[in-house]
Amino acid sequence: MWTEQVRSMIGTGILETLYMTVVSTVFGYLFGLPMGILLCITDKEGLKPNKVVYKILDVIANIVRSIPFLILLILLIPFTRLLLGKSYGSTATIVPLTAAAIPFIARMVESSLRKSITELSKQQRQWALSNSRIIFRVLLVEARTSLITGATIAIGTILGYSAMAGAVGGGGLGDIAIRYGYYRYQTDIMIITIVILVVLVQILQGLGMMLSRKLDKRKA
Repeated sequence: MWTEQVRSMIGTGILETLYMTVVSTVFGYLFGLPMGILLCITDKEGLKPNKVVYKILDVIANIVRSIPFLILLILLIPFTRLLLGKSYGSTATIVPLTAAAIPFIARMVESSLRKSITELSKQQRQWALSNSRIIFRVLLVEARTSLITGATIAIGTILGYSAMAGAVGGGGLGDIAIRYGYYRYQTDIMIITIVILVVLVQILQGLGMMLSRKLDKRKA
């Protein structure tokens, strides 16, 4: 089984999986972090309640999160093809991965910030700080441990989604597992890809939790 071709294929699959996961997570936070902040501050108990804005963002997040990833991937094929010129491969898979990650990340950010916003809102009157300073200098700093824990969960979830994308030619380890393990009945290759995926998730989550614990000690 361990021919040069197989080793090269699995090595490429690992790199493609990490590439999709990391880039999708970055783009997910680029849009999901502001969305989560807006959800938190425009809530009825937020720094600047706005029922209309909160409702719009809340509905968008709920709708996208309720769509199974494989269906979302298929729904976004025309948009992905329009954006990148193709709808298959690791780069194309980043588009639906990002779309799935944004509301997921936004909800985790909202949850992390909500834990301390009530107390900080009372302190805001005493400090006479603007909302922007409260958000960037207080809320995000206070919630950093929770935010990193959430990022760790997000990375694991996105990596799992990237594996599912292999069912429609998404590239990476999931694509290898489908092509060789399912269509060609090479169970050994499928088992290896599954083991590698599990190890990758454990490594990424272990690093994230270690960083979270270190920041929590500094905060204390």
